[in-house]
Amino acid sequence: MIAKTYSATVLGIDAHPIDVEVDVSKGLSVFNIVGLPDNSIRESRDRVMTAISNSGISMPVRKVIVNLAPANLRKIGSGFDLPIAVALLAALDIFPAETLRDYMIVGELSLDGVIRPIRGVLPIAVTARDQGLKALILPKANEAEAAVVSEIPRIPVDSLLDVVRYLQNNLQIDQTDYQIDALFQQNQNYAEDFQDVKGQEHVKRAMEVAAAGNHNLLMLGPPGSGKTMLARRMASILPCPSFEEALESTKIHSIAGLLPQNTALLATRPFRSPHHTISSAGLVGGGSIPGPGEISLAHNGVLFLDELPEFPRGVLELLRQPLEDHRVVIARAAMSLEFPCNFLMLAAMNPCPCGYFGSKASGVQSQPKECRCTPIQIQKYRSKISGPLMDRIDIQLSVPAVEYSQLSDERKGENSTSIRQKIIRARNIQIERFNNSLTRNNANMTPKECELHANPAPNARKILETAMNKMGLSARAYDRILKVSRTIADLAEAEIIDTPHITEAIQYRSLDRPIA
Repeated sequence: MIAKTYSATVLGIDAHPIDVEVDVSKGLSVFNIVGLPDNSIRESRDRVMTAISNSGISMPVRKVIVNLAPANLRKIGSGFDLPIAVALLAALDIFPAETLRDYMIVGELSLDGVIRPIRGVLPIAVTARDQGLKALILPKANEAEAAVVSEIPRIPVDSLLDVVRYLQNNLQIDQTDYQIDALFQQNQNYAEDFQDVKGQEHVKRAMEVAAAGNHNLLMLGPPGSGKTMLARRMASILPCPSFEEALESTKIHSIAGLLPQNTALLATRPFRSPHHTISSAGLVGGGSIPGPGEISLAHNGVLFLDELPEFPRGVLELLRQPLEDHRVVIARAAMSLEFPCNFLMLAAMNPCPCGYFGSKASGVQSQPKECRCTPIQIQKYRSKISGPLMDRIDIQLSVPAVEYSQLSDERKGENSTSIRQKIIRARNIQIERFNNSLTRNNANMTPKECELHANPAPNARKILETAMNKMGLSARAYDRILKVSRTIADLAEAEIIDTPHITEAIQYRSLDRPIA
């Protein structure tokens, strides 16, 4: 007898519907799975048979063939345990096989028949909805995630026996009522706030500019100057994610298995801070079956690279194309998958190998730590970051050590909520400016758009010309200064780029100055 149900496999950030067909016939005890299954699916034979037995269901000696269609699409993951077990029981006439045609079923089985959570339930729920099925049978631990797709009813189950009793009409299972919109609004809070940072007002201002125009930013300063503390608060001043952005971020984290249990939706912007020992696959994604890397996990959020020169140069070079295209394509012999990666990049580094180049005495430390690095050593250290990658970092600024008077000051600085409101206003100006363009922010302006929208006033242009000549700035720096000055003008709600906007933008080119 043949029974059929539906399941799905996740490839990239999307789920693909799969027909699970089980044929049971008389013969020697054989259990074969065909249809390009991966190792975890091949191993499901033992999990399925043991779970059925330990659930109190007798299994006669039969020849079992499981087909996962379409046969030319690779299937991955342990979520096929439950649909295979249920289709097998239907083929044994434990319950009518016709009832399975209304459901999509996913779940991993333990040996005692308990159903374990799986990855990628959100895109699977989207696929179930698009297929027009009656309901989605899934692990109870994944129900909150699937609740985001309100159009598809959910049947949350704890064990194989619960599924059998439900399909026999001997058990009523109700879905939990999740108020997704309310939860989304309630959870848009950040633990870190800018008002906790003492001093570094010019760095806070630079981060405000970076957030307003989506400019990548590099902080250059000695150890203990607060670079990491500032970076961790960047997400708190970005505009709150839209529902669509939150949905995209949640899908990626679900696929990677990083979504917290019983979490319906990621309501805040992601902040990812990989260690400098990370591999290429860990940063951009990869593996035999390609999965998302850190740059995709930071999609719609912030990617912070601390100790930037310590990252392997080859790993850093992989960022160049994703920073431009906001997507990464991972090609393997078996398949080619695309992952989104539209993030704001923050980076931090010491000014020299020892970390104390340019340090000055302060109230915290009566004598500055002396830097013994030679100009050649400093240049070699900084040259670990290639010119093409540096070309994609709009703002570079020095972060000096904090003075004692600032650390002991009990006054609170401007909080993240107040800064965020200014950034939202600046971004709304950009949305209106680029209404008929693919560009969405100042950092991604094309040369033609830059010429049209970032044209300084005559007096501001003279200052820029003087800076170019005296500081020996490159054409790359010229382009970046214009884009950043446009954002500074937007924060001031000024239509014309004037002298204060240009002079502030010029200050954000620390690494363009010669090493003295």
